[in-house]
Amino acid sequence: MLASKKTPSRHDDTLPLVTVRPPIPAWLLVVLLALVTLALYCPALRCDFVTFDDPSCVAANPHVQGGLHWAAVKWAFTDTKQHGYWAPVLWLSHMLACQFFGLNPWGHHLINILLHAANTTLVFLLFRHLTGGTWRCCLLAMLFAVHPLRVESVAWVTERKDVLSTCFGLLSLMCYARYAELQRLKSPVQSWKPQFRLVPTFYLLSLCLLALGLMSKPMLVTWPFVLLLLDYWPLRRFNDFSLPQCGHLLAEKIPFFALAILLSLITFLAQQHGGAVIAVSSLPLSARVGNALISYCRYLGMTFWPAHLAFFYPHPGYWPLSKVLLAAGLLLGISAILFRRRHRQPYLLVGWLWFVGTLVPVIGLTQSGEQALADRFTYVPVIGLLMAIIWGAHDSIIRHRRFPVLTTSVAAAAGLILCLGLTRRQIGYWQDSETLYRHALAVTENNHLAHNNLGIVLRDKGQIDEAICEFQAAIRLKPGNALFHRNLGFALAKKDETSAAINEYQQAIQLEPDNTDAHNNLGTALTKIGLTDEAIREFQTALRLNPNTIAAHVNLGVALAKKGLPDAAIDQYHAALRLEADNSEAHYNLGQAYFLKNQFDAAIVQFQAALHCKPADPEIQYNLGAALALNGQLDPAIQHFQAALRLKPDYAQVRYNLALALAAKGQTDPAIEQYRQTLRLKPDYAEARNNLGTALARKGQLDEAIQQLQEAVRLRPDFVQAQNNLRQVMAMKNTPPDH
Repeated sequence: MLASKKTPSRHDDTLPLVTVRPPIPAWLLVVLLALVTLALYCPALRCDFVTFDDPSCVAANPHVQGGLHWAAVKWAFTDTKQHGYWAPVLWLSHMLACQFFGLNPWGHHLINILLHAANTTLVFLLFRHLTGGTWRCCLLAMLFAVHPLRVESVAWVTERKDVLSTCFGLLSLMCYARYAELQRLKSPVQSWKPQFRLVPTFYLLSLCLLALGLMSKPMLVTWPFVLLLLDYWPLRRFNDFSLPQCGHLLAEKIPFFALAILLSLITFLAQQHGGAVIAVSSLPLSARVGNALISYCRYLGMTFWPAHLAFFYPHPGYWPLSKVLLAAGLLLGISAILFRRRHRQPYLLVGWLWFVGTLVPVIGLTQSGEQALADRFTYVPVIGLLMAIIWGAHDSIIRHRRFPVLTTSVAAAAGLILCLGLTRRQIGYWQDSETLYRHALAVTENNHLAHNNLGIVLRDKGQIDEAICEFQAAIRLKPGNALFHRNLGFALAKKDETSAAINEYQQAIQLEPDNTDAHNNLGTALTKIGLTDEAIREFQTALRLNPNTIAAHVNLGVALAKKGLPDAAIDQYHAALRLEADNSEAHYNLGQAYFLKNQFDAAIVQFQAALHCKPADPEIQYNLGAALALNGQLDPAIQHFQAALRLKPDYAQVRYNLALALAAKGQTDPAIEQYRQTLRLKPDYAEARNNLGTALARKGQLDEAIQQLQEAVRLRPDFVQAQNNLRQVMAMKNTPPDH
């Protein structure tokens, strides 16, 4: 007959029972944790969107920008291409943010900060409920909140998925802990047996919350294993590790495993389809395993010494074998030591396995992206590591008296203060894209992506020469990257170095023949130097590769119009508008096509649509005014000319057309003033001098009229109209003409 065993209580963590009543109530600790987190991350409200994924995620994502509506919700539940995995709950959260805050970055950052504060309190509440160690749990939550490795997940809008999925994941664990507790109360003898009929609510809530977390980010695919870890400690549902007991506990997790497996398959297929998974041939398994082992050690080091943090850490390819073996030895040694201490200190093994296990989806065995590791990947795993450290230190203090309580308290306070300072400084690096990329270049080596991204920022600021230098640096580090060649070509094209740009686009196509953007950009450059037929072929190739490329449709239309094929051009513009009804460039070019065909009513409709999309564009204002004027609608034409001049006061052509419209309405004096302003901006404008001379003649200012007409003839000796007007004005003065 087996001896009966005492069933340990929920709060028994194998340490001597020390009951210290906290001087601060738990609810107040929750409030303080939230307030400290919010105060620490307040500077993030001043951060901008960064060009690293924020545009595709929010700032330039047409599906998200419009807020919550049926078409957007449908896209959220059907898209798997945007970031390489299925995450409808994440997209709904971004849409909700746009619904309330539009594209104001502070609102999107605020949601991330609030979620991180919520996660901080959930960490405290979860572990306090599981273990009862109030101060240990408070320290765990505080270290989780203020550690510098959290900054990337909180201050980067794109990483909403980290804080959102973790929030659902922690809530799922809380519900599961409550379910397990009710199991124990209902069946104290065999607490490991699932009693679904008795307590289905918290079990189902836990499952549903995990599903929401997985639909925010598939990082939680390891959560069923985390549940088993909690079953081992501190829930202690593994009493004797008998086969029936283990079988029941595993069977209990089948729905959780099914969810995890389903999301894993969807994610893997989505990443392969979207090109996020790097081919095995380009990064062999041996390189990935070696980097995974090194990364585990690097994550350990970054937890204890969070220095030189960056948004991107370049993958080295192959690590030296000696370093890989040393890393493997260290990881195996830690695992072996903690496994041997599993009976006396089970929390050490649980925390270590939490850390190691939850990193598996992002450790790089299936390489997604080019990074070797990332700060954001530690958001969930570090909870287990910090828990093991804190509970281990507490064990040393209480059980072995190795460290005085005052000494450890001072050390903990010093660590928190250091983390607060480092985190506040790290937040500052996320204030804008240029600061972020320059910091990465300062603290990392051979960072090709930082060079490329900094080049994009500088290019968009008009600092073309500096941008070219950054793109060239990126190419030197990674010459086989088609994107870097394409970006360099775009910068060279902006500098009017078209031949050099064409060369870069051609290299990009050689490296990546099926790249739509490279073909489209090459076509644009060929159009610029007059090689219209070759450009048309490139645009057609781009559309063959991806018929939904809006820019290629528009650019092909422009090239066809240059070839004298307006109807074919119009078809391309309409194709672009079917793909994106609010594309201002397509509306504008379609308006110009109708304008050249003298279909002014249709042109006006298109220019108005383009203006609705881009009301601050002087070119659209001008062309709309010109179409209205030729259609006989002089008053609205004058209004649009004036609007164009408010946007661009030195626009000579607009002033000239405004003068023509004013003259047509009989407003001679304002027309004369606009002609004079036109000639101030463009003194060799023969047509403006001819019209100014005619207007002055009507006012009786014949001498000045003759001067303007003579200058018009001098500028254009073949200007027949100016010659005739000069004869007429000279006849009015009874002066025989010189010609």
